[in-house]
Amino acid sequence: MRKKLWINLALVLVIPGLLFTVSCAKKTVKADTALTQQAEDDAAAAAAEKAKQEELARQRALEEQRLKEEAARKLAARDMFLNEDIYFEFDSAALLAEAQAILKEKAEWLRNNSDVTATIEGHCDERGTNEYNLALGDRRAASAKTFLMDLGIAGARLNSISYGEERPLDPGHNEEAWAKNRRGHFIID
Repeated sequence: MRKKLWINLALVLVIPGLLFTVSCAKKTVKADTALTQQAEDDAAAAAAEKAKQEELARQRALEEQRLKEEAARKLAARDMFLNEDIYFEFDSAALLAEAQAILKEKAEWLRNNSDVTATIEGHCDERGTNEYNLALGDRRAASAKTFLMDLGIAGARLNSISYGEERPLDPGHNEEAWAKNRRGHFIID
């Protein structure tokens, strides 16, 4: 009888122990699945964050490129304003069609840069007296200024000055050199 009691007692203690062991094994498997799923979720979140950062970096690079191109366009337009002169016929202050087209571009640039004031320099070739050439240069600068004012540029933003024959672009003494010297030149104040 004692043997039976010991066997029953052993069975009562062993069977619940086996049940706890088996049930613990299942929980471990579930925990491993949960950890695997969490690791996959973390990896997916990290990949999404990396993709987002790469997209932001790409957008920043595009914006920087756009700003550089815009700055280059503005610089080119400013250079055009400064370096593109208008030319006149001999002994004339009348604006040629080519000069009017250039002045329209300059007026557009001045509209886009409303804080800029400019000076129009009137130049002549060496033929004629100093006094006559100074007066002709003044008429040429005034002609360009009036045309720009007619295009909507405020007169207060435009100054004019005549240098007559004193600042030739080409020091030659032939028709080609004289044609280059009969000009209106623009500077930014």
